[in-house]
This record gives sequence, structure tokens and C-alpha cells, in this order.
Amino acid sequence: MTASPAGAIIQIRHLTVHYGSTRALTGVSLDVEAGSFVLVSGPSGCGKSTLALCLAGLVPHVSSARMRGQVRVDGLDTGAHPPAELARHVGLVFQNPATQLFNATVDEEVAFAPRNLGLPAEEIAARVAFALDATGIAHLRGRAVRALSTGEQQRVSIASVLALRPRVLVLDEPTANLDWRGTEQVLSTLARLQREEGLTVVIIEHRLQALSKLADRVLLMREGRIVADGRPAEVFADKARLAALGLRYPWHDAGRDVRARTSEGGTLPPLPPNGARPLVALRGLEAGYGRRRVLHGIDLALYPGEFVALVGDNGVGKSTVARVLAGILRPQRGRVVWDRPLRRLSSGRRVGLLFQNPLHQLVCDEVEEEVSFGPRNYGEAAGDGIEAVLEAADLTAIRHRRPQALSAGQQQRTALAATLALSPRLLILDEPTMGQDWGHLSRLMDFLTHLNRNGQAILLITHDYKLICRYARRIIRLHEGRVLADGFAVKSGPL
Repeated sequence: MTASPAGAIIQIRHLTVHYGSTRALTGVSLDVEAGSFVLVSGPSGCGKSTLALCLAGLVPHVSSARMRGQVRVDGLDTGAHPPAELARHVGLVFQNPATQLFNATVDEEVAFAPRNLGLPAEEIAARVAFALDATGIAHLRGRAVRALSTGEQQRVSIASVLALRPRVLVLDEPTANLDWRGTEQVLSTLARLQREEGLTVVIIEHRLQALSKLADRVLLMREGRIVADGRPAEVFADKARLAALGLRYPWHDAGRDVRARTSEGGTLPPLPPNGARPLVALRGLEAGYGRRRVLHGIDLALYPGEFVALVGDNGVGKSTVARVLAGILRPQRGRVVWDRPLRRLSSGRRVGLLFQNPLHQLVCDEVEEEVSFGPRNYGEAAGDGIEAVLEAADLTAIRHRRPQALSAGQQQRTALAATLALSPRLLILDEPTMGQDWGHLSRLMDFLTHLNRNGQAILLITHDYKLICRYARRIIRLHEGRVLADGFAVKSGPL
């Protein structure tokens, strides 16, 4: 190995990683100084998540990937030390919190790793309190992990890693499912830990805006290589390169104050589009999980051809509304009224739901098979419609790959393409931005806009306010399980 800077806590030399015949990383060499705050970005599938797995030792110890080269973190060779030992030095927060949460309650989850270290009870309690306070989720003590929203689960997963007090913290898109309040809470915590305790932070994100003021170094990746490395101002000054990589220029504070003009009564928009009758209406709807009620007397209507954004903080009931509309969750009170009765075998045609976690709906061995599965299940042959969906989702080149072997962003696009292939009357997208660079996301959203102009009704659930500003024509804002505002979108800031 060549000599490394004395203060380098991460040292990577000639790192190459293959998944079968697919190369994820190619000859990556990198030094990261202790106490740095490093932002890693690039298009979906460029190798960012693979780099994170290598830093935590999951490649090569757990993953089936083949690795060449060397990775050292906090003085330890990740190829020679098992992940359990490395976890005391480097913590990894995954894109999808469901992959690392397995205890029943929030307290048990955050205490699990310190307890496995054999620490005294007083130290465990102190670490749990620190991690919960740091991530702003002390109010979730005692709650069942599986009953939390995805955004809340993400904060629990961050807290569980922070409880180990590692010297290096690697986070793979930790803000993808967080509202602005949660994003600011988590990022300010990371900045404080870096500043006051010397924590080294490596964060993988497509959302550059929130991080551009915190990072002291930015790495941009493309096709498994580092193509830019420098201070944020230097890297972001090259707008042409950002555009070529499908990344949005980090306009500060743009789109944060997206508002919805509250209509009279706070329920339905002032006028139905073109005097149409609702495609579906929720009347006095109450729903929840077990004894915990999430929705309280919801009244709203969605109309044919609308493009509606459903917004609100984590845990206010957005995904619960989606599950009720899709027929996955039965209301406790109230009614769901459709414009026409459900015919036998037509439920998939009425509502298509893209889940936050794409692995919950990917079941086939190839991408193309996944996308064509729904139509074939209805006795239809795959045709031009499938090809158009594959092209719009940028899946043509990987149509014969296994969905489970794809990046999170590619998996999300596969699940969305499979949902679109059924041409549902109402398409619900629950946080479709996970793992997506702006290039892929805008291409896909432009395709959805084309469908919308031809009559497709779309309900978009997201915290990405730039996405809302660009595409949605109506906003419904939820607060504590109730409709707080419902009306026309007001664009704010550059897009």
C-alpha cells in the first residue's frame, strides 16, 4: 500500500467489486480524514451503496459479491475482521430501515447492540437516552417498531447505530423517508457529533440541498468510479457535470414552504375538476392498527385525471390512507366510496400502489418478468405497453437481471414499472424517491405526467417538495390523522 495521511481513518486502495458478471466498483482508492463530513452522491446504480457495504465489512463477509483491493477503517482491515468486530468502529444505516430492525419495541431496538457488547445496565440506559434524544424520538419509547411509519423507523435505525458510539458512521440515504423536521433533526445531530465528538460521517444522498452546507467534502460517482472529489463549493460549481449525472443543483431552502390554500371546511377542493364526480371518496374515515387509531374522521375526494400530492410529517397517516384506498387496510369507521362497484378480478386495475419498500412487492426472477407479471395474470400478452414502461423506467438494459440483485433505486423503478403495467385507474406512489437520482426520477415523473394528461389519476406521497412543486396540481396536507389543508399547489423557489 502507498503511504496514507497520518489522520486518515478510512483508507481504500484499488477496490473493485463484482456481483456475478456485473461490476459495481472499479479501482476505487480513497483516504478520509478523521472527523470529516463526507457527502457521496451520483446516479442510481453507480456503486454508492456497495461502497457503504465495503466500509462496514458486509462486503466481502456477508454479501456474495467478489471483492479485490483493500479497505481499512479505524485501523482495521475489513477483509480480515468480521462485521461484528467492525461494528464497534463503523456503524452503517441502510437505505431501507426494515432490513436492520428486528426487535419488538423502540427501546429494545436501540438497546440491543450495547447490550450485546456486555455493557453495564447504567451505560446501556445512558446510551439509549442519548441516541433517542439525538434523533428526536424520545417520544417513541415503548412503541412497537412495526407500528411506526417508515420515516420513524428510519430514525430508530439511526438511533440504534448511534448507541454503539462508533468512530465512523456511514448512512445510506438516511433522509429519503424523513419529513423536513426529521431531516433537520438528524442532520443537525450528525453535525454536532462530528463537531463536538470527532465523529467521521460518510453520508450517501441524492438530496444535495440539505447536506451541501454541512459536508466539508463531496465525492461524485459514476459507473463504479469516483469522478469528482473536492469541497462542496468546487464540486457544485460544475452544474453541467451535476446535470450529466442526473443530480439537482442544491438550491438552498427551495421548495420548503410549499403551501396548500385551505379550502372552506378544510376537506374538499373548491371545485371538482370539470364538474366530474369523484373517482373515490373517503367519508368520515377512521383507521388504524390494533387499538392505535391513526386516521380520525377523514373526508376527501380524488377525481379522474388529478395529480394530487399527499403531504405531512412522519406518522400523520399518509401511508395509512394509501393502504385504505388500496384495500389492504379495512376502515374502523366510515366509508370508501368508488364511482363504480368492484368487479371480480379487477382490484389490480382499480388501484396500483407502489410501496415504500420495493422488496415487499418484487416476486419474480427477472425485471421483465416482474413488469409483465400483472398483465399476464389477467390473460394479456406483453406488448408495446410493457416496452414503453421499461423504457420510461430506464430498465431496458437490465431487463434480464434479478430484481433482488439491483440497487435500491433500480428496485424501486422495477416495482413502479410493474405497478404501471396494469394501467390502474388510481396510481398511488408512496415515497417513490428512495434511491433515485433526479435524472431517473424526473424521467419517470415526466412519463407519469404524460399518463396523467391522458386521464391517469395519481396520488403522490412524498417529502420531496421540489417534486411536488414541479408535478402536483393539488396538495392535501395531513396533521395528526386529519386533513389540515386541501387545495391548489403554490410553487415557491427555483426548481
